[in-house]
Amino acid sequence: MPNTLIVGIDISSQSNSIFFIDDAGNHLIKKPFYLPNDQEGANELVNKIIDCLNQFNLSSVKVGMESTSHYAWHLHLYLASSSELLPYKPTFFVLNPSTGKGFKKIYTFLPKTDNIDAIIIAEYVRFSKLNPTPLPDFKYAALQRLTRMRYYLVHNLSREKNRALNLIYLKFSSYSKNCPFSNIFGKASLAIIENFTPDDIASMPLEDLINFISDNGNNRLSDVNKIAEELKTAANRAFRLHSSLTETNDLALSMTLENIRFMQQQLKKLDKEISKLLNAFSQTLNTIPGIGDVLAAGIIAEIGDINRFKNEAALAKYAGLVWTQYQSGNFNAQETSLAKCGNQYLRYYLVEAANCVRVHTVRYKAFYSKKYSEVTKHQHKRALVLTARRLIPLIFTMLSKGQIYQERGDVYNT
Repeated sequence: MPNTLIVGIDISSQSNSIFFIDDAGNHLIKKPFYLPNDQEGANELVNKIIDCLNQFNLSSVKVGMESTSHYAWHLHLYLASSSELLPYKPTFFVLNPSTGKGFKKIYTFLPKTDNIDAIIIAEYVRFSKLNPTPLPDFKYAALQRLTRMRYYLVHNLSREKNRALNLIYLKFSSYSKNCPFSNIFGKASLAIIENFTPDDIASMPLEDLINFISDNGNNRLSDVNKIAEELKTAANRAFRLHSSLTETNDLALSMTLENIRFMQQQLKKLDKEISKLLNAFSQTLNTIPGIGDVLAAGIIAEIGDINRFKNEAALAKYAGLVWTQYQSGNFNAQETSLAKCGNQYLRYYLVEAANCVRVHTVRYKAFYSKKYSEVTKHQHKRALVLTARRLIPLIFTMLSKGQIYQERGDVYNT
């Protein structure tokens, strides 16, 4: 006898498509129905769930919904906190859209409609042996808002810098390749780019150029004379931009550089707030050389309670730092790709942490170097991701036991 109601919800920003089946696969309604994705719609959904449970004499309820951006957040919390549903022991499954897409392939010739998607979600919950999705832990949620904001800000800043490099090339084609400054987006470097054309630099007295560089470098640059000479050489080798494009290119470059400066200021502000929030957590990750407050916060915010994970392998899987296997008969592929799954934010912060740790520790530097030398393609990227995977057991142990980092004398060899 069926005893569980399974609710499939296809979520969108404005409305939700909903379908009911039981654990035997019986359709308890003729077709999916729609409710608005707001407070009133959630109230009505609870009433319809209660009515269905009573009508078919069911004793428990499972609710499946896709993790479509952030649109499932409020509904998940509301249904989970409903005192009316509590007697029916509700469990919730917030599904990755890719899993539902894969499951749907067993149903051939289905149209792509919200009606069908709600049914597929319900069937997926019925057939799959899923672990219920825990409610957001508000202890970590506030920190997670900031670390995820930082993730997007860093990526936007990177895109804006790439746009600036394109505009710099048009203005001063040899500058990026022959830039004498350690940071092309440093104060002195940008002062050169914004104030002079290649013709200006080529015709400018060397002494004037040296003085300009010194003034804008806050007298911190080591060999200003050499920098000025290299700039003149680069200016003589550069293409000249057509005069009809000079003004518009300069305007676009100026606006792009303003965006970069603004985002850099926002990043500094965000990092300070992240450090403040991190002080509320008892953690030791920032004792690892190279991992500061920001990277520690990003990792902790996404992991949450470490006790959610059975072991470090489960944590690696959650982060998506696992590799697909391709095997057929006696053939076993040696080059496999990283699985396209897991928490992208945690994976990002782990890889960033690995890039810092391998610079500051003997053990991880040796591991990175070994992996770098094993292949001839994608050396840095591959070695860095493998180093991030090697870092996970350390992070798992430190979060589980509250230990501080101690450098081992031996170097891990594989």
